[in-house]
Amino acid sequence: MPELPDITVYLEALSARTLGQRIERTRIGSPFLLRTIEPPISAVAGGTVTRLRRIGKRIAVGTDTGFWVVIHLMIAGRLHWHCAPKRPKVDGRRTLAAFDFPAGSLTLTEAGTKKRASIHAVAGEAGLAQLDPGGIDVLSSSASEFAARMTLRNHTLKRALTDPRLLSGIGNAYSDEILHRARLSPVTLTQKLSGADMARLHRVTIQVL
Repeated sequence: MPELPDITVYLEALSARTLGQRIERTRIGSPFLLRTIEPPISAVAGGTVTRLRRIGKRIAVGTDTGFWVVIHLMIAGRLHWHCAPKRPKVDGRRTLAAFDFPAGSLTLTEAGTKKRASIHAVAGEAGLAQLDPGGIDVLSSSASEFAARMTLRNHTLKRALTDPRLLSGIGNAYSDEILHRARLSPVTLTQKLSGADMARLHRVTIQVL
C-alpha cells in the first residue's frame, strides 16, 4: 500500500500533468469503486484542477468548482498517465476508472480479484475533512508533539506508528524500516519508552520518510 513517500511522488507526477487542466470526462467502470453518491462523480467534470493534497494514504484532487476526487489505491491500485489522443478503455476488470483531460487520461488500475481501491467524490473542505483520520504529519511535527501522539494510548510501537488517527501516512513497510533503524522492538509499549528512545524514534521517522 502506498505510504507517505509514495503518495508524495504520485502528487508530484500529478502536479506536472493535471494542475491547470480541465477534467473533460469521468469514466467509472466498476460500481464497487465509487464509495459516495452525493455529489455524483460526474460533478467534477468541467472543473479545472487547482489543488493536489495528501489525506493520510489518499490522494485528493481538487477543482476550481469546489469538488474533490479522493483516491485510495490500497495494496494493488496504481495510477497511470496516457498522453492524448489515446483514451484507454475502462473495462471494469483491471482498468477501473479514467479521468480525461485535454492533454491525456489518468487511469486507475487494480491487479487481482480483490478490489479494494476506492474513490470518493466530496464537496468543499468540510467533505474532505470527513475522510481525514486525524493523524499528524510527522515531517512537520516537533519532538514533543510526536511523543504526545505516540503515548496517547499505550499501544505497541508498531501499532502506534501505523495508526492513522495518531500519525499520518505510515503503514507496515515504512514502520518496519523505522523501527529497524531506531533499534527498537515493534512490541515495545509506547508508554514504556524512555525520553531518549522517543526522541531517537522521532528523528529516525523523519529521516526514513
